[in-house]
Amino acid sequence: MSNETVSSNTLDKRSTVIAVIIIGAMFFIFGLVSWVNAILIPYFKIACELTHFESYFVAFAFYIAYLVMSVPSAFLLKRVGYKKGMMVGFFFMAAGALIFVPAALTRTYGIFLTGLFTIGTGLAILQSAANPYITIVGPIESAAKRMSIMGVCNKFAGIVSPLIFAAVVLKVSDSDMFTLLESGTLDEVAKNNMLDELIRRVILPYSVLSALLFAFGLFIRFSVLPEINPEHETKEEAASNNGKKSILDFPYLILGAFALFLHVGTQVVAIDTIIGYAGTMGMDLLEAKAFPSYTLTATIAGYLLGIILIPKYISQTNALRFCCTLGLFLSLGVILADYDVTILGHQSNLSIWFLASLGFPNSLIYAGIWPLSIKGLGRFTKIGSSLLIMGLCGNAIMPVLYGYLADVWDVQAAYWLLVPCYLYLIFFAVHGHKIKSWSPAK
Repeated sequence: MSNETVSSNTLDKRSTVIAVIIIGAMFFIFGLVSWVNAILIPYFKIACELTHFESYFVAFAFYIAYLVMSVPSAFLLKRVGYKKGMMVGFFFMAAGALIFVPAALTRTYGIFLTGLFTIGTGLAILQSAANPYITIVGPIESAAKRMSIMGVCNKFAGIVSPLIFAAVVLKVSDSDMFTLLESGTLDEVAKNNMLDELIRRVILPYSVLSALLFAFGLFIRFSVLPEINPEHETKEEAASNNGKKSILDFPYLILGAFALFLHVGTQVVAIDTIIGYAGTMGMDLLEAKAFPSYTLTATIAGYLLGIILIPKYISQTNALRFCCTLGLFLSLGVILADYDVTILGHQSNLSIWFLASLGFPNSLIYAGIWPLSIKGLGRFTKIGSSLLIMGLCGNAIMPVLYGYLADVWDVQAAYWLLVPCYLYLIFFAVHGHKIKSWSPAK
């Protein structure tokens, strides 16, 4: 396969399969570096002595890059093409991982946040390329199916990344260390020495991660991954988009970007807060680290159902409506459930299992919103995709807002944040994606 640019509808079956496999590997890497935040948040909270609110700036610094860098990413991809752009994205991620070394040596939270923002910048570039790529590399009607396959790759990485981090960075004896640190009996010198030793454990794994990300960037650049032209317009799209001057002329895209903002925010709250929530039930970090994996396992189950059922047995739109509604009911379960249970060996409140179960409906919401929001954009596809990528900054805003509410109210009541989000998602799934004009008369 040559490296010349082709439109998506000219790709043969073999080229499409190759593209799906390579992009699937990319989504696996996205998951490795993204979902490790679930354990980085409580880890930094201990090692850098942070409040709930301060600790959730891990997610904020990481995901705010989507808001800041999505439009520059679109211009970069337009200038250098998708393959070179993806290489640049991986190089940014490698640089961000390397920044963890001076951050750990000085135990400076601000430098860690800089590294996370740099990793997020690389991901913004990669997501700006990968999401529209996988959406239009085949028929739009089966886009949710392909995105479900990407989701399996991403969430499987999410299951293993906190476990890998815990295996590499944490020790069996750390439970005693955490108890000692919380006791307040240590003098300042002994405590700082203990915290310095704890934080410096990230140096080796993040140095190795940096090298691997750099190498994968080079692989993408020289791989057989075909270039595509996502802004190729069919005759129908050209006729429909005649007279439209900007993405603001596509209401369903704007509404979809806000839906994506709320969805990814609810998803990251369900995953990145669950370890802290487990901690309020008497679990230490070594036990609680398993809960993000339970959430992501439920997500993978949803993806697999999507791969089987969409579009043969259920349309991606109906799947989206079902998942948004189920998400609302499970959120109410998180807030209202108050019953002690023992499940999978964990003594906990039933509400945390409602929280973990949110992974199931969340699986197909993203895959449903994206194709409904990008369909028919034609020459506006790149900038429209950038707007949707900006919506991913919900990952940055929502955890910080949750952390604030957890400090003001309590960690369970703060999950009321999820309810209005799912109500809006139901609106978009039922009606919002159909709105093609801002004028009620049309």
